[in-house]
Amino acid sequence: MTKKLTTAIVLSGSSIAAMHVINRVHTSMCTAKSLLRNSENRYYEWRFGKVRYQKKGSGSPLLLIHDLTVGSSNYEYHRLINNLTENHEIYSIDLLGYGLSDKPSMTYTGNLYEQLINDFVMNVIKRKTSVVVTGESVPFVIMACHNNPEIFNKLICINPQNLYTLNQIPSKQTTLMKLFLEIPILGTFTYHALTNRLTVEKMFQRQCFCRLNEIRDKYIANYLEGAYACGYNSKYAFASYVGKYMNLNILRELKEINNSILMIGGEKEPEIRTTIDNYKYYNPAIEEVYIPDTRHLPQLEAPDEILEQIKIFLT
Repeated sequence: MTKKLTTAIVLSGSSIAAMHVINRVHTSMCTAKSLLRNSENRYYEWRFGKVRYQKKGSGSPLLLIHDLTVGSSNYEYHRLINNLTENHEIYSIDLLGYGLSDKPSMTYTGNLYEQLINDFVMNVIKRKTSVVVTGESVPFVIMACHNNPEIFNKLICINPQNLYTLNQIPSKQTTLMKLFLEIPILGTFTYHALTNRLTVEKMFQRQCFCRLNEIRDKYIANYLEGAYACGYNSKYAFASYVGKYMNLNILRELKEINNSILMIGGEKEPEIRTTIDNYKYYNPAIEEVYIPDTRHLPQLEAPDEILEQIKIFLT
C-alpha cells in the first residue's frame, strides 16, 4: 500500500512539474517576438494597474476599444488608425487584463471596465470623446455614456453583443469554471490548452473572418502574444469572461441615452440583424449599416469599408 501511495505521489508530482514546464515554454514561445511592444506605447496609471494606450493624430478625439476575445488588444484597430489621424486625435487602449496592460489576479467585471473607460476619458483625453467599440465591450461604453453623458459624443458599435447574452449572470457552473482556471499550474495548463495557436486559428476561421484569404499569420501571432503577455496572470480576465462576470444588463441605459449611435454589422455575422433590431427596439434612433462578406472583425477583414462608414458618421 505504501509503495503504491509513493508511486502515485511521484507520478502526480512529475505530472505537475511537466505541466509547469509546458506552461513556461508555451508562454515564452508566444511572446518571444514582442510584437506588441513599440516606442508608441504609453501607460495610464489607473488605480487597479497600468493601462497601455497609443495616441496619434490631431483633431476631435476618438477612442478605440477592442473586443473581449482571446488575445484582443488595440492591435484590432491597427489597419484603421493611420487613416483617421488627419481629422482625429486617436486613442487606442488595451483594457485591463488584455494586451500589454497590467493583468492583476482579480475578478474582472463589466462595471470595472465602465469605470476604466470613464476615468480614461476624464483623466487622459480630457475632452468630449467619440468612441468606436467592438462586440462584447459595447455594453461598457453604453453604460459609461449613460452615466457620464457630458464626456461622450458619438458611438460606433461594431457587431454588438446579443442583448439576451448580456442578461446571463454567473451560475454555479460558470463560477466553478472560473475558479478552476485560476488554480496555479493546472488551471494555467487548461488556459494554455484552450488558447493555443490552433484554437486562435479556428476562432479566426469560424467566427472572425468570412474572407479566409484575409487571415494573416501576423494577426494570429499578435493575438497569441496578447493572450500571454504579462505571463500567467493573462488567464484571470479569461476566467472572468468564461464565468460571465463581464456581462451587463443595459436595457434601461440603452433606452435613456441620447447620443448618436451607429451600429456596424458584418453581413455574415450570425444573427447580427436580429441583434441590432433588438437594440433599435429599445433605442429607435440607432442607425445601422452592414459590411458585405465580413464577420466579426470587419476592421481587419475590410478596413476600407469600415473607414468610410466611420468618416461619414463622424463628419
